Amino acid sequence: MRIGIISDLHIDRRHAHYSITDFEQILADEIHRRKIELLLIAGDISSDYRITIGFVRSLMDRAGIDIRFVPGNHDYWQPESGGVSSADIYRYYTEQPESMIGSPLILDDRWAIVGHSGWYDYSYADARFSREKIATGKFYGGTWQDKVRTSWPMDDPALSKAFADSVRQDLEQVGDRSIIMMTHVVTHRSFAVPTPHRLFDFYNAFIGTSDFDNFYKDYPIRYSIMGHVHFRHQFTDQGVHYICPCLGYSREWRTDDLTTEIKNTLQIINV
Repeated sequence: MRIGIISDLHIDRRHAHYSITDFEQILADEIHRRKIELLLIAGDISSDYRITIGFVRSLMDRAGIDIRFVPGNHDYWQPESGGVSSADIYRYYTEQPESMIGSPLILDDRWAIVGHSGWYDYSYADARFSREKIATGKFYGGTWQDKVRTSWPMDDPALSKAFADSVRQDLEQVGDRSIIMMTHVVTHRSFAVPTPHRLFDFYNAFIGTSDFDNFYKDYPIRYSIMGHVHFRHQFTDQGVHYICPCLGYSREWRTDDLTTEIKNTLQIINV
């Protein structure tokens, strides 16, 4: 099976030349061109859960293939109109068949896919910052926007642990199959911004989690897909191939052409 992987589309962010429909058509064209049979999206499709689900379903219709995704932190942002919490949005995603939260995908007798957003647990920050300081999300005049745009019934480290517990349950369901694991937040420190760094000594706190570390020892994970950091990189460590296929914001692209950027970002796993 040819599995396409991509993350951090941010389709609703203001673009000078491209609409949401353009993202849909260009990605569908690339799916057809590369004969992809299943697409995995590792989060941050948009900053509104309604747009996220609408895009996934419309893309499925246009591309004619199955799509699975995990929400990213932006996908949990509360609408400005209010009335819906991030926990409400989380529950909504768990009810959608395209979401991988609590729904491992068995491909065949040999392979399965397990997916979850994951969440950050502050462990990637420099040790000089207290947990209380990190919890404010404020540093050098800036504020980590999840602190403004999300609302959860527990703090970030507790949420990271709860999400990791959910993933362990899913990993147990797939038996001894080789696993493709997909998260949004990163689960390997090589994807954190290198330090020392004036800002990311602090903001790395919101990049990844250590709560998944034992999964790589306890389960036959062969591929680990993630997003969130808005760069593209892959490597192999102790038998696990880690892939970060982020499209990112247009100001971060290497060219001004969305077709080129999607071609360069979209990766293929053959299983």
